[in-house]
Amino acid sequence: MTVFKTFWKILNKNKIIVIIYTVLLLLFGVSNMQTSEKSMNFVASKPDVLIINYDEEKGITKDLIKYITENSNIIDVEINEEKINDALFYRDINFCIYIPENYSNDFMNGKNPQIEIKSTGDYQASLEEMFVSRYIKVANMYQKSITNEDELISKINETLSKKAETEITSKLDTNAISKATFYYNFASYSIVACLLFVISVILSSFNEKIIKKRIIVSNTNYKKHNRILLLSNCCYSIILWLFYVIISFIILGDIMTTKTGVIYIINSFVLTICVTTLAFLIGNIVSNKGAINGIANVISLGFSFLCGAFVPVEWLPDSVLKIAHVLPTYYYINTNEMLKTIEKFDFETLKPIIINTIIMLGFAILFTILSNIVSRKKEK
Repeated sequence: MTVFKTFWKILNKNKIIVIIYTVLLLLFGVSNMQTSEKSMNFVASKPDVLIINYDEEKGITKDLIKYITENSNIIDVEINEEKINDALFYRDINFCIYIPENYSNDFMNGKNPQIEIKSTGDYQASLEEMFVSRYIKVANMYQKSITNEDELISKINETLSKKAETEITSKLDTNAISKATFYYNFASYSIVACLLFVISVILSSFNEKIIKKRIIVSNTNYKKHNRILLLSNCCYSIILWLFYVIISFIILGDIMTTKTGVIYIINSFVLTICVTTLAFLIGNIVSNKGAINGIANVISLGFSFLCGAFVPVEWLPDSVLKIAHVLPTYYYINTNEMLKTIEKFDFETLKPIIINTIIMLGFAILFTILSNIVSRKKEK
């Protein structure tokens, strides 16, 4: 009981650390969720296009210009190559189309006249290139069997007017799930930092020479002592975990009452167990409180940057992700990322998540065994 009470007294002196990392979670986690919400809103925009027509505006040439005009913003630029290049460079236009002289007649005669282009190479230029290519491909297809220009134009417009109907069958609230993923991914940083620093500092206090000698000469063996400390650590860890889960209910709302939300909660609990055992190991190895502060910062930041808590996983290089495989946080964040796409929960969809959970628990067992080994050697 003395060990248990002492644990909480030392924890109370270090409560400011928990407050700081909780504030960081609220500041950065919530701001990331707001950024995510804004990025979900897609607004279609038309490319800015300059058309330079050296042909007469009639027939297939006229229809091509009409089609481009309907799908683009037509920009007027002085017909001068230097001016055109400047307009492309400064993004005043995304695309420049050169229709050659006698294009309409040459096309109808099967000479396959080429349209020259200049572009900025960005996504809007690519979109415009897709429009032009689509028109020319459809026109070439019909030109092989239709010789009448008016009939050809009619067929081209009929084909291009057809649009595929899309129906969203997924019932996933992707916006809410993305917010939850952002929150719980970033929460891993706060959980790791709070547990590593606070638990390690508390354990280092117990490992001070005077206190250690008193423990050794007492009738409490090292295994019982470790069990009491581990129990105290678990109590603190569970309280911290529950606190962050409650915050997630307040911020995220209804998504946390779904099956997806329950798995987020369970996944964070498993990570909490794993990090608690890691903190217990570090606290037994390192006794210098200054060194513990540095180690806790390096590990928490390293876990977060390498595993995708700060930077989205899809942006990380493969080489970084390979290194991250040896860290427990990787499997935690990997589960969070998978939850964004799971709609139906069955054994097949949950199997990767179960594997990630087992791996994290394996890390926890490993850290516990190493802690006992270190404690035994230190006692000797």
